[in-house]
Amino acid sequence: MPLRVAAISFLNPAPLLYDFEHEPAASALAPHYQLHYTTPALCADELLSGAADLGLIPIASLTSDLAIVPGCAIASLHEVRSILLLVKNPHHLPVADALQQVRTLAADAASRSSLAYAHILFERFHNTRPNFLESPANPVTMLAAADAALLIGDPALLARQHRESIDPHNQLLWLDLATLWRQHTHLPWVAAVWAVRPQSLTEIPPAQLIVDLTTSRDNGLAHIDTLVREWTPRLDLPPATIHTYLTQNIHYTLDPACLQAITLFRQLAAEIKALPPLPTLNILQ
Repeated sequence: MPLRVAAISFLNPAPLLYDFEHEPAASALAPHYQLHYTTPALCADELLSGAADLGLIPIASLTSDLAIVPGCAIASLHEVRSILLLVKNPHHLPVADALQQVRTLAADAASRSSLAYAHILFERFHNTRPNFLESPANPVTMLAAADAALLIGDPALLARQHRESIDPHNQLLWLDLATLWRQHTHLPWVAAVWAVRPQSLTEIPPAQLIVDLTTSRDNGLAHIDTLVREWTPRLDLPPATIHTYLTQNIHYTLDPACLQAITLFRQLAAEIKALPPLPTLNILQ
């Protein structure tokens, strides 16, 4: 029976999914993996409920019952661009002072990790507790109802593309959440990892799963131009922006620094009660 795979329908995992979506690898993998697409948060829900066996899930959703598959990640070593915090700042205050003024934050709830990062930013790093309001990912309507807006994934990239129409009088701070995290921790920002229900690996050995996923990533990174051609019609973004995003903004390797970042993220999130504790990371062996 094939592994049921919950994947994310955003641009940033496209290199990780390359072999699952392109021939000849897709046909070779099809008997072993049954792929479907959803949001990061729902991807995690399916894995945790047992509706999926393998998922690309936010690190906020990791539990001790799920095993992290070594090799791949969705992370960033500097600016990620796709996690965007917009803050009203009509008086052009310094960033720290402007963040202190935020009382309400309209948040796209597409990713639990990004929401938790925002809680850590305000509560742990700036000692303030804004009220989070769940909202559809429209920066104009979000900022009409709140002091700040958090955009996640493709809506964040699109907002950057339309900055002049969103902020014609330059009264907003455009802050990259990954950059802010790195400034405070000196560690990579990590959004998601492949996680698996270990008991589901009855027909695919763990070593084969790791090889299949890392090979797919490597092939995706070797075919960035193909991915740019495929994604340009889907998004209102120039090809050069998509190319830069996939090659420079996103880091696709789950290296030791990323594991350290996940551990710190979960520790800080637990300290402010944004997430339950996760004492140790369960790495698939």
